[in-house]
Amino acid sequence: MSSIDETVLGFYHLPMNTVVKESETARARVLEGARVAGEIKREVAEVVERLRRDRAVTPCLVVVRVGDDPASAVYVRNKVRMCEELGIRSEHHALPADTDTEQVLRLIASFNAREDVDGILVQLPLPRAVDERRVVEAIDPSKDVDGFHPVNIGLLVLRRPAMVPCTPLGILELLTREGVEISGRRVCVVGRSQIVGRPVAELLLQRDATVTICHSRTQDLPSATREADILIAAVGRAAFIRKEHVKPGAVVIDVGINRVTDEAQALDFFGESAEKRLKTIRERGYTLVGDVHPAEVAKVAGWLTPVPGGVGPLTVVMLMQNTVTAALRRRGL
Repeated sequence: MSSIDETVLGFYHLPMNTVVKESETARARVLEGARVAGEIKREVAEVVERLRRDRAVTPCLVVVRVGDDPASAVYVRNKVRMCEELGIRSEHHALPADTDTEQVLRLIASFNAREDVDGILVQLPLPRAVDERRVVEAIDPSKDVDGFHPVNIGLLVLRRPAMVPCTPLGILELLTREGVEISGRRVCVVGRSQIVGRPVAELLLQRDATVTICHSRTQDLPSATREADILIAAVGRAAFIRKEHVKPGAVVIDVGINRVTDEAQALDFFGESAEKRLKTIRERGYTLVGDVHPAEVAKVAGWLTPVPGGVGPLTVVMLMQNTVTAALRRRGL
């Protein structure tokens, strides 16, 4: 893989007391998650084909959706479509909104018992009447391709083989394949969720980064984030990370996906490139922005993931990789 341009990230080699002014940095280069996701898709498809040819095994993913949430329906449709692309067998079980916890648990138990099922994914969020914790913990950890089961979380912390949450795994793949040096670097993760913030911090610790986790109670957030060579934003607030949060030349990973419907906001967020976004709002009613203010941060950062096309495509493809990993491990391969 190509290494990062040292002229962009030259601050890595500067003395600690050197000050790099914003005007001296280049506009951020794009970390293309979609391109890296394409590489991984090809690799996963090759493994699936070899499994089918040499072992007569076709990995199988079961997806359960409860209720009529439109976003969940789109996410599930994308996952099923990618299964088809890669040769993974999939089953989609759509349950009505009035389904109760016990019904979901019985369905999961049936999938746990099936030898032909390698991965089980329950699309979140669930309706309020369904106990999310009980549902997640009912999934066989060896088939937990989301990596949310307490057993897998514990194995991850213990640095033992585990099913790892898809978005953190995708972030690690992106950094690695783009040649971003992790060992010895300072990383700041803004957000402490079990889905992204905490597991990505653990993965980076295991790669010898020095990691700080920030959250809603962090005092003087910019002073913490400006120390980071790699800044990961996963707070769920549109354009929350501004230029004052970013160390010049830093690698910035934007995990957020937020809808923007106001054209004035879009003008602020996207600056010179706002026209395309305004057109999208007029056609669709919204455009997407991450947790990072793109116009401001692009002038300070060395590298920046776009939204869309950054972390999002990696999340889905890592689910496919987890499904194949589960199929291999369950057969001792």
